[in-house]
Amino acid sequence: MSVSKKLLTFAAPAALLALSACATGFPAKVSRFQQMPAPQGQSFVLEAADPADRGGLEFAQYADLVRRSLIEQGYSEASSRDSATLVVSLDYGVDDGRQQVVERPGFRSSFGFGVGRGWGGFGGWGYRPYYSRFGYYGRRSPFYFGWDDPFWGVGYDDIDVYTVYNSFLDLDIRRASDGQKVFEGTAKARSRTDDLRTLVPNLVEAMFTGFPGNNGEQVKITVPPPPRKG
Repeated sequence: MSVSKKLLTFAAPAALLALSACATGFPAKVSRFQQMPAPQGQSFVLEAADPADRGGLEFAQYADLVRRSLIEQGYSEASSRDSATLVVSLDYGVDDGRQQVVERPGFRSSFGFGVGRGWGGFGGWGYRPYYSRFGYYGRRSPFYFGWDDPFWGVGYDDIDVYTVYNSFLDLDIRRASDGQKVFEGTAKARSRTDDLRTLVPNLVEAMFTGFPGNNGEQVKITVPPPPRKG
């Protein structure tokens, strides 16, 4: 399935999350269907779902994250496909983005004009510098767009226009003996960045939070940012 079709499948009206002044994590939605065997010596090989990614250096970097996560779960890596118990298929992508209008709540003076930018002129929601495990992103978190907006319908003073990107990560696991699927997982997110080097590691971490999860579940998972030094 193409990236555009896959992301369109998950498309929904963009809900905006107004962030507090503290740094926030990476919000993702994770869907999992699973009949995973408990780790008892099973081995795996990891393959790219998209033939164009096979042998690629970028894919190898993301595959290593999945590999390490599976090993942490108690599975081992096989030396070849023929000797593997499980075949793991990995796919990921991000769309071209679309413009989104963001209205930010603020106070109005008795004269009818806004005071400052955001609440009381102290910088507004989400305006402090954001530090993730992947670096510094300036005054707003690149994950400014979440899945629920507690301020929907509140009066607003300021309007900004941003590009919103939808990203996904698919993880399928089959038994090598008969090709029967034992795990189907999808993690998806909205963000202001389309940088896969940032998105994919966070999507992998969301996928393996509580892995393998309950069969048929869809959960919201926030990958926390690393603690600030000092």
